[in-house]
Amino acid sequence: MKTAEIISELANLPIEERALIADSLLQTLNPTQPDIQQAWVKVAQQRLNDISSGKVEPILASDVFARINARLSV
Repeated sequence: MKTAEIISELANLPIEERALIADSLLQTLNPTQPDIQQAWVKVAQQRLNDISSGKVEPILASDVFARINARLSV
């Protein structure tokens, strides 16, 4: 099967499956290092815990970018 045919077939898959395939392919180009991956998982879990417990209140990305743009406009 040629590359163009593979891409054409993959384009017809549901988005979740395409995302999984894309992630898998990217992993082959730049494999993760287990210790670094585990550190990121720990950070993500802590951030989720902080949000879930109410310790930290999330900020909308649109608000963050608006603040950045306001600072850059000065």
